[in-house]
Amino acid sequence: VQLQASGGGLVQAGGSLRLSCAASGLTFTFYGVGWFRQAPGEEREFVAAINRSGGSPVYADSVKGRFTISRDNDRRTVYLQMDSLEPEDTAVYYCATKRVISSVIPGPDPRVYDYWGQGTQVTVSS
Repeated sequence: VQLQASGGGLVQAGGSLRLSCAASGLTFTFYGVGWFRQAPGEEREFVAAINRSGGSPVYADSVKGRFTISRDNDRRTVYLQMDSLEPEDTAVYYCATKRVISSVIPGPDPRVYDYWGQGTQVTVSS
């Protein structure tokens, strides 16, 4: 199983980035997907998650209204559109998958996820 995260970079506050997470080696439609982030010296933090059909997204309060998670099952890819970025959003962003049944969303606990990508750095300058 491989999860390849990409799309990170350096952006000014107020700008936008779109992260991608391309999956291979698994039956993608069996898995819900989450995005997490980790800033230096901090614990890994939940950002957003989506169920295996692309519905019922959930977000951390800190990103609600600014970030949008979506997925394209034909492309086996999950996206995280990040708008109105703030310096506090600076972190390494990780995607992760969890096998679920029906429309269950994996949730915010990183311990329940099965597979993790390598991370992509997002830096927001003030």
